[in-house]
Amino acid sequence: MPDAPASPPRRLDHVGLNVADLAAAERWYAEALGYVRELELRIDAVDLDIVMLIHPERGDRLELLHRPGSVPGLRASTPPEAVLTEGFGHVCFDVAGVDPHFDRLVALGAHPVMTPRPSPEPNVRMAFVADPEGNLLELLDRSAGTSEPVDA
Repeated sequence: MPDAPASPPRRLDHVGLNVADLAAAERWYAEALGYVRELELRIDAVDLDIVMLIHPERGDRLELLHRPGSVPGLRASTPPEAVLTEGFGHVCFDVAGVDPHFDRLVALGAHPVMTPRPSPEPNVRMAFVADPEGNLLELLDRSAGTSEPVDA
């Protein structure tokens, strides 16, 4: 008798982000988005250092990975540019109040990419920044009550 189909995953556990400077990335994500170190790992066989960050209230994780000799891949400067390459283009964080979060991240060293505005999705407000290494981060507020869609 065949096995029963596997049930779908319960939730997204974490996103892995390859970084050039592990310590600097950990500091920035802790200060900018409230993550704390959950664990640190070393895989000597491939010279890989890992820091798993977790958000203490939400429980979502961000895995920072560093391997000496790594080189930057696509560093899209805008969301439309990011979707010209297949694969992951950005990480999105649900926030209450896009505008103050955008201003805070920029003050902490993020680069403004798309200022806060209504999303193409009705009743949603959005913005984009790039972290200090150039990775695109979307800020999204589904409780913003904005009903005017815009062209992306």
